[in-house]
This record gives sequence, structure tokens and C-alpha cells, in this order.
Amino acid sequence: MDLFGHLALGFGVALTPINLLYALVGALVGTLIGVLPGIGPVATIAMLLPTTYGLEPVSALIMLAGIYYGAQYGGSTTSILINMPGETSSAVTCLDGHQMALKGEAGAALAVAALGSFFAGCVATVAIAAFSPPLSSVALKFGPAEYCSLMVLGLIGAVVLAHGTLLKAVAMVVLGLLLGIVGTDVNSGMARFAFDIPELIDGIGVVAVAMGLFGFAEIVSNLENTDKRHVVAAKVKGLWLTGKQMRQAAPAVLRGTAIGSVLGLLPGGGAMLASFAAYSVEKKVAKDPSRFGKGAIEGVAGPESANNAGAQTSFIPLLTLGIPENAVMALMVGAMTIHNIQPGPQVMTSNPSLFWGLVASMWVGNLMLVVLNLPLIGVWIKLLQVPYRLLYPAILLFCGIGVYSTNNASLDVVMTAMFGFLGVVFVKLECEPAPLLLGFVLGPLMEENLRRAMLLSRGDPTVFLTRPISLAMLIAAAGLLLLIILPNFRKTRAAAFQEET
Repeated sequence: MDLFGHLALGFGVALTPINLLYALVGALVGTLIGVLPGIGPVATIAMLLPTTYGLEPVSALIMLAGIYYGAQYGGSTTSILINMPGETSSAVTCLDGHQMALKGEAGAALAVAALGSFFAGCVATVAIAAFSPPLSSVALKFGPAEYCSLMVLGLIGAVVLAHGTLLKAVAMVVLGLLLGIVGTDVNSGMARFAFDIPELIDGIGVVAVAMGLFGFAEIVSNLENTDKRHVVAAKVKGLWLTGKQMRQAAPAVLRGTAIGSVLGLLPGGGAMLASFAAYSVEKKVAKDPSRFGKGAIEGVAGPESANNAGAQTSFIPLLTLGIPENAVMALMVGAMTIHNIQPGPQVMTSNPSLFWGLVASMWVGNLMLVVLNLPLIGVWIKLLQVPYRLLYPAILLFCGIGVYSTNNASLDVVMTAMFGFLGVVFVKLECEPAPLLLGFVLGPLMEENLRRAMLLSRGDPTVFLTRPISLAMLIAAAGLLLLIILPNFRKTRAAAFQEET
């Protein structure tokens, strides 16, 4: 079956009434959590994972995917109107988006953010549809050695692209690997680090880790800033662009889409890195860089296109190789595992309706987001005026109910609270928790493939060097390590993250 036949199959699945409903739910919830500061897609998806147990797999994944790319849309609304990024990837939009709003151009800024995101989302979906089949055919040649090397490359990439110092990023990955060891050893059947606690024999649940580190910790951290929170929304009028604004924005949208589509593939990359990189590029190619920070429309168009393209192309490594490249994709692995689906190249052949239905739903979801976002701007601003003291206790309650319902075990709620406390400590120490979650998810898979490769090679470690694909990935990983050592790269990396914050 050719590409058009596959897409026809996908749209047949995505356009069923029940899947349209879940795409709409995902788009609305994603926009909502993009608007609300401190509640990211990681915490929301972790909270909603238990609710997907009773759904069809394709409906569950369509809803969760909609939450992820919908959050990129919602974050731009508050960044532009009240200078408060609801989502980290929208932080760069504040620089010029809010300045445009102060000059009475809020409508134009919101329009270019929505249309740029829609265009980028459509292009990224085409990229997923076009590149996933050939990548899956390559992935079918992967053995245990190749998968182990790929995971090593992914973890090193997550370290390079993480916030903060490299030492802290390495520490986060190592801690995640250690937490992933807890549970039953696949080969021997012995419990490891369970400390005679029956609930730990199956390991620590990814929902408890993600909810604690990203949900509870973010909520507690945001409660410290409630006294400084004042919502003064700019007036919105003229939700369209002039001819001059269109000419200025169009090249930025194209560049942002290209940058986001590429950076979305990198381990640890995704939407946040893409939006920052696009803003930097726009400043460099501009004839008058001094306009940026004062209301340049390119400073909104480029990052907003890039973050949506990056959010969607980050599905490519997950769907083709089964490797999550950021915290959200790690939770998508959890969602697929809940429904007994093994992420990887076999999904496309064994369950084509799920794969192509998910791809087609991204087009549908992007269209829904454009139609929904601009008319609902007033609603989102009203929602932001709800006091934190009323909003966040309700969110914590629903988080607790969601965690408990995964296994009906009170220990899961206790563990979530413990990881929440740990997450607050990480915030104070400026340690990014995303590498920890990646290490936690990839660690057991890496260990399993390492031991399997050593068994098949009768204990010969050179198997990782004699297989061409494995060797290429290890060389790429070594190249990233060399980059870390180079002083110029370390200075550039530090400056990049300093400018972003």
C-alpha cells in the first residue's frame, strides 16, 4: 500500500465520531494546560493515563497526542496577552508577543501564532507520514546491540541538551537508571532493591515518578509566586494580519517549521529547544536585529512554528524505533504499554490502523486547534483569574485520585508525594528532571538489550563494534561526548540556556 492508501486508512480511523471526540478532548485539554502556568503536558498526560485503561488504544493515543501539541498552542495565548508563558516552549514568545500586545497588535500576534502553528503542524505531520515507513524498515534490521547503542546515544543526547550544568544532567540520568533497576530481574526472577515491599516487586510506576517530579513539584513551586501574580490582559482586536505583516511572518514561519522539524528528532530536543533555536536564527537573519524584543512579528512567527513542528516530529523516533526522546514521549511509551502495544517498527505492520490513525488525527487536531483557539481567548483569560488557592488544591486532588487508580495502592500516592518533594528539591538546585525520567524509562530497556546482546555473542563485547549500525551510533555518542569537552561548545551551551531563561 502506498502513502496515499495509508493516509486514506488513517483518515478512515481518525474521522470516526468517537476518535473525533477524543481528538477534540485532547485539543481542549492541551490548550487549557498550555494556558495555565505550572501545569505542563507531562503532568497532565501522567494524570490522565489511568483514564485511558477503558479506551481503545487508538482513541487513547489520539487524545494524549492532542494534549501534547495542543499545549504548544495554549502557551502562546498567555505569553502574548499577559507575558506569562503557560508552557516552557512558549517562554521565547513573551519577548516579542507581549510587546506587540502592548502596541495594540495582540490580534495579529495571536493570529500569526495560530496560523504558524497550524502550518508547522501540518508539515510535521507530512514528515511523520513520509519518513516513518523507511525508518521503520531500517529499524527492523535492529538487533539487541543496535537498540542498546541507540539508547546510549539517546541518553547522552539528553545530557547534552538538558538545562543546567552537565554534571547535574549526568546525575539526573544516573539517578533515573538506578530507579529503573528497582523490581524483578528479567533473567533471574529475583527482586532487586524491593526491600521486602510487595508493591515494589513490579518496579516503580512511571506515573508516580512523572506525576511527582512534574506535577506536584511544579504546583508547589508555583504556589511560592502567587502574591506576584496579577492578570492584566491586553485588549484583542483585529484577529488577522496586514499584507506587510504577512510578508514579514511568512519566511519566519518557513524557517521555524524547518528548524522545529529537525530538532524535534533529537534526543532531549522537542518543542522547547526548537522555539529557542528559531528565535536565535530570526535575530541573526534579520536586517535590523534591534527590532527584536520590541514587538517584531518574526519573533512570534518563528518560535511558535518551531515549537509545534518540534512537538510533532518528536513522535517519529517513538513510532519508528520505540525510543522516547523526551519526557512526554516516555509517557506515551507507558500509554502504549498499558494497552499491550510494543513501541517500535512492528507497530506499523502489526497495527497499521493505530499508526496511521494517529498520524491522520494530527491533521484533524491541528485544524480543531485553529478553529477553537482564537474564539476562546476570552475564556482562557477568565480562567487565569481564578485564584491559585482554589485551582491547585483541586488539581492535586485529581492527581492523587489518578495515581491511586492505576494500581489501587495507597503506596503509589505516597511515592508520588515523595517524588514531588524530590522534584521541589531539584527545582531549588536547578536540576532538570526530564533526563531522570528518560533514564528511568530507557534504563530497563537498555539493560535488557545489553544482556541479550552479550548472551547472543557469548560474552563478546566487540559485538557492539562489529555491527555497522551499532558502531555508527556509538561513534555519534562519542562525538557528543567530545562536544561536551570542547570549551567553545560549553560556553555556547551555557549562553544559550542563559538567554532562554
